[in-house]
Amino acid sequence: MKSYKVDKLQVEIYENRTLMGQASARDIKAKIIELLSKKQEINMIFAAAPSQNDVLKALVEDKEIEWNRVNAYHMDEYIGLSKDAPQGFGNFLREHIFGLVDFKSVNYIDCTATDPEKEAQRYGKLLDENPTDIVVMGIGENGHIAFNDPPVADFNDNKTVKSVELDQVCRQQQVNDGCFSSIDKVPTHALTLTVPTLVRAPYLFCIVPAKTKANAVYETLNGSIDEHCPASILRKQENAKLYLDNESSKLL
Repeated sequence: MKSYKVDKLQVEIYENRTLMGQASARDIKAKIIELLSKKQEINMIFAAAPSQNDVLKALVEDKEIEWNRVNAYHMDEYIGLSKDAPQGFGNFLREHIFGLVDFKSVNYIDCTATDPEKEAQRYGKLLDENPTDIVVMGIGENGHIAFNDPPVADFNDNKTVKSVELDQVCRQQQVNDGCFSSIDKVPTHALTLTVPTLVRAPYLFCIVPAKTKANAVYETLNGSIDEHCPASILRKQENAKLYLDNESSKLL
């Protein structure tokens, strides 16, 4: 494992994605235990993507975490999918963690909402009233965090959750990840937690494996800190940690 800092962001590089997932899960568990020693319950936000499979698997397999004192949220969701669509991010998380451990509560964004703005306000109010303690996240091929693609990302966004149009790189990633058979099947719009909503959490754990993310990782760590690569904002966060494998880090 190689470890170093870029600005305020702690970076750790592992030999493969399994070791990366296990290490990030250990750190997340330690932070959960620390926070639960000081308060009765905590709030966590999870990303939904194949890149998160390793960390989610390791977290689920750990039987010592008191999930019954954790309230769970997710960070984005397509607009217009059916409630049972396997590509829905809430459904992905239900399959990989939300339905496998005993959370105190699980709070879903409604992908079937006929009024996306109203749903954004509802979920945003929920997050504002229950401040986040931990975010478990990834980075997209275009450098997005949640569905804050470069064209819609705003480091000074005044909204907590908003409706966005997805860019082509983001939509193609969903095909590359095997979630959709072709780009015309990928929804064009989604609800997303905004950049300020994500980074106001005191602890950020960002897990990014695979060669398809190598360019985004390079730009996150070496490019300018601005919306051209939304993930670059992680370099300004005091308690953020980026976990990479041998493939996502190959350009560093």
